[in-house]
Amino acid sequence: MAECVYQGSFNPIHNAHLEVAKHAREQFGFEKIVFIPAFKPPHKSKIDFDMDNAMHRLEMVQLAVEDYPYFDVSAIEYMRNETSYTYDTIMQIYQIIEPTEKINFIVGTDAFIKIDTWHRADELKHLVDFILFVREDNFDETPFLNLKERGFNYKLMQLPFWDISSTDIRERVKHNKDICDIVPDKVAKYIYHNNVYKI
Repeated sequence: MAECVYQGSFNPIHNAHLEVAKHAREQFGFEKIVFIPAFKPPHKSKIDFDMDNAMHRLEMVQLAVEDYPYFDVSAIEYMRNETSYTYDTIMQIYQIIEPTEKINFIVGTDAFIKIDTWHRADELKHLVDFILFVREDNFDETPFLNLKERGFNYKLMQLPFWDISSTDIRERVKHNKDICDIVPDKVAKYIYHNNVYKI
């Protein structure tokens, strides 16, 4: 496990996810970024995130990063076979690798602003430093400063805007629209070959 992790549902992983990880590695000098697909995301519909979906998502992340030596994938949440709370995952990582410094955790500003809804958030803030990716041109940090004062340490990472969302990709697939320009080639082929998101 590396010093920086990128957890998400990745349903599916797309080019913007990879760009976020590339920017984080380059801007902060991380040796490796570890992608952690969420097995059972607590804030997502159980209907949309069944076992088939979970296995497809893991396979697609592995395909997406296999050509990047500085990216890796962990199936740590799949091994627990339970709701994927970030706190539990980070605690398990500490037990496995015993890092000497806090783990860095990549997250979007849209998710971070809701950190108080996360499981055991007040304990999680002592375990990780957050790397926030910002896409807005006129980003206002004011709402986040209160979180920093409360001990949620973070660094801002400004990024270009990519108008890509996993929701849009799934809709494109359902309506037989092309996705090759917004997901890695191997992921597109996997989706088409396995009829993912068709139902």
